[in-house]
Amino acid sequence: MSPLVFHLPGDEVFADSFVDAVRADLGALSLHRFPDGESLVRLDADVAGREVVLVASLARPDDITLPLLFAADAARDLGASRVLLAAPYLAYLRQDRRFHAGEAITSRTYAALLSNAFDGLATVDPHLHRYHSLDEIYRMPTRVVHAASPIADWIRANVERPLLIGPDDESEQWVSEVAEGCGAPFTVLQKTRRGDRDVEVSLPDVSGWSDRQPVLVDDIVSSARTMIQAVGSVRRVGLAPPLCIGVHALFAPGAYAELRAAGPKAVITCDTVPHASNGISVVAPLARAIEDLLGR
Repeated sequence: MSPLVFHLPGDEVFADSFVDAVRADLGALSLHRFPDGESLVRLDADVAGREVVLVASLARPDDITLPLLFAADAARDLGASRVLLAAPYLAYLRQDRRFHAGEAITSRTYAALLSNAFDGLATVDPHLHRYHSLDEIYRMPTRVVHAASPIADWIRANVERPLLIGPDDESEQWVSEVAEGCGAPFTVLQKTRRGDRDVEVSLPDVSGWSDRQPVLVDDIVSSARTMIQAVGSVRRVGLAPPLCIGVHALFAPGAYAELRAAGPKAVITCDTVPHASNGISVVAPLARAIEDLLGR
């Protein structure tokens, strides 16, 4: 029997493509908010004996996590054989240690919540810092999809003579993977720190690449300050307006408009977080990761 897929509000576009990719059936999930702020979740499909996949981008985790947990518990209570989570974006990985006395290590707490509710998790490029893998904190099978390949495919199909540029030294390994995938040269921005609040961002010598289209690539775009600085650096050395590509479009209020005002040629993101800038799909690799968890 084919899996049964439900999605949380806001993930309709991603889920429609995902259902086709995993050859699944789509079930309706109803979410009602009571006047006091509590939520009621209803699964409008027979889940008994079915493998259930919940699709939810967790970019606004405080709003969506309780309904997600309610839906997973309802599926299990109604007889689902397994309940998996396809989370294109996975939240709460920032706080991976106690930076100040008394702080909660929310990455572990969040991992425990999801691990208690699901039988498996697939996600795209989780923003790991001190953890080497999700398995360090998640007590269920996990699969991680990397967006480097879809991004490289998109660049190869849409950009002539690209020059890939990473925003900092930490991005070099990731940007080099994208560059290899699309057969393009790459470089990274260099930071010169003169004081706590005086940081200059600059490019190394790019005179040999003046005829190429700059492509700035970063994993998470939130405040967009890094990307905005990078656009300025590219323009100052005389290169063409760069394309800005991000994996997770977490744009804070006003950040997308500020980035566009900085003068890039375009802003393109993967569809891990629903946003007007989405242009690169990770549906297919995430579907394959879920199929692997299902043993198909």
